[in-house]
Amino acid sequence: MKPILIRVTTIPASLNKLLEGQLKFMNKYFDVIAVSSDDKELYLVAKKENVKIYPLNMTRKITPFKDFISLIKMYYLFKKIKPIIVHTHTPKAGIIGMCASYFASVPVRLHTIAGMPLLESKGLKKKLLIFIEKLTYFFSNQVYCNSKNLMATLINQNMISRDRIKVISHGSSNGIDLKVFNPNTISLKVKNKLKLKLKIKKNDFVFIYVGRIVKDKGINELIYSFKSLLKEFKSIKLLLIGPFEDNLDPIDKKHKNYIFNNKNIIYLGYKDDVRPYLSISNLFVFPSYREGFPNALLQASAMGLPCIATNINGCNEIIYDNYNGSLINSKSKKLLYSKMRKYLIDKDYYKKMKLNTYKTIKDKFDRKDFLKKLLKEYNFNLKKKNIYL
Repeated sequence: MKPILIRVTTIPASLNKLLEGQLKFMNKYFDVIAVSSDDKELYLVAKKENVKIYPLNMTRKITPFKDFISLIKMYYLFKKIKPIIVHTHTPKAGIIGMCASYFASVPVRLHTIAGMPLLESKGLKKKLLIFIEKLTYFFSNQVYCNSKNLMATLINQNMISRDRIKVISHGSSNGIDLKVFNPNTISLKVKNKLKLKLKIKKNDFVFIYVGRIVKDKGINELIYSFKSLLKEFKSIKLLLIGPFEDNLDPIDKKHKNYIFNNKNIIYLGYKDDVRPYLSISNLFVFPSYREGFPNALLQASAMGLPCIATNINGCNEIIYDNYNGSLINSKSKKLLYSKMRKYLIDKDYYKKMKLNTYKTIKDKFDRKDFLKKLLKEYNFNLKKKNIYL
């Protein structure tokens, strides 16, 4: 009988996309159970990853009463199932999962930091979020960070000691599957058909963004920049892929209206497979305010797209300025506009950036290598508890 490994995320989308393939790989060595909020996507994870699931609702907001209920349910789940490892991902799942596993005497308690929402918070809310983060780290045996720069920030701000946190491989939460994401996976026939459907002309230059359509992702700056470019360049398009989150972090109303009323902007909503859309695009734009280690940049680069990204944690560990893309300061619509314009007018610069995209990802972020190193970490932590598989 294989030992039990429980992976916990706040919402099942994290299991389905961020950790895609990871649970199936670990299921060869452990009896893997995925715990997340009750949603149809969780049942999709069970089928795709061939693992057991346990629906347990958690919120992404600060909701003390609901969080306490989730904590109690998680504690009793761990006491009943008796996992050998609990590995949490995302902030709310982290505090609930690490606290429950600590009091349930789970031997190995691991938490991965994949972004830091509190960096954009202020006042009492920020103090509360810092306290919760520190509490999460206290209840864990080992903390992983998916970004070297973010890890350095946490250490420098005395949120965690150097000996309790590490980065696996070169960073990221899961690496990237290069059999799935590479420029050769989408046929010319599929590309032409999709362009026809979206009314993209042969000479159109296509910008693309993939992610949540929220303020923190720099969407206000992106829409401003694209709107400014349209005054000079008529043969440009902007593809937006991802959900709006108006209840959590809405963009300006005028920009949302512009998205739905401009024929050069194509809003596509959430897409399970973004590769066809990346394959018909010329440039990936990602002006986020904060990140852990953005999968979107890995995917776009692996598909051969140069990227414009903000010079922040995670982004600047994937994109190297003037090598495989460009880095700009966050929240600067003028710099974003200027850089987007450069790719339109300087064809040689564009070709130079495009040349290094796939190679950068292949050399550092291949998922096969990442998963082997993660398994090694599991075994290392088990051995520290004198548990041998």
